[in-house]
Amino acid sequence: MANVSALAAAERRDLADYLDTLTPDEWERPSLCGEWSVRDVAAHVSSYEMLSWPAVLALFARSGFSLNRSNQARLAEGRSLPAGELTARLRTYAVPRGITSMFGSAIALTDGVIHHQDIRRALGHPRRVPPDRLTAALNFTPMARVLPAPANLRGIRVVAADLDWSHGTGPEVRGPAEALLLALAGRPQALPELEGPGLPTLEARLRP
Repeated sequence: MANVSALAAAERRDLADYLDTLTPDEWERPSLCGEWSVRDVAAHVSSYEMLSWPAVLALFARSGFSLNRSNQARLAEGRSLPAGELTARLRTYAVPRGITSMFGSAIALTDGVIHHQDIRRALGHPRRVPPDRLTAALNFTPMARVLPAPANLRGIRVVAADLDWSHGTGPEVRGPAEALLLALAGRPQALPELEGPGLPTLEARLRP
């Protein structure tokens, strides 16, 4: 069985190595993650790692127990940091701890893989995500309530064309595992890579 914490740490280190290759202009470009820039996404990935559990609970309480508001509060702290400090933080806190270590570190891994691709796809820098990381992230996605994935999966069956992975029942949506993961996480940019009779249902959920 995969050591998900080790996979998450490897993903964060790979992200840091990739971010080190970006130009100052690329750091400020939009990502696929809402209105966040590449810098914002890089700041977010490790933004909870230095918080103790009491500090996390206090943050959530101040934010009205809204994850979005908590994320924005952490982002305000991190987005002003220099690029080199953000990549150093990813390496220092590569091994998940605190809230991101929940569910056997599946939160950290899934968040890391999705956001790494949010940056790479937006900048036109594709990569082959290691299959063990993709499989572990996909295994967690159907139960990840902080993502739109559980709702997006309702009533359809998704099948990875390049991995031994599938989930759900109903009309099928098939495609590359990385594209499936991003689409389930709410990224419509991945939809053109998918096919099947269930695709119109998924597309309607991502493009209401």
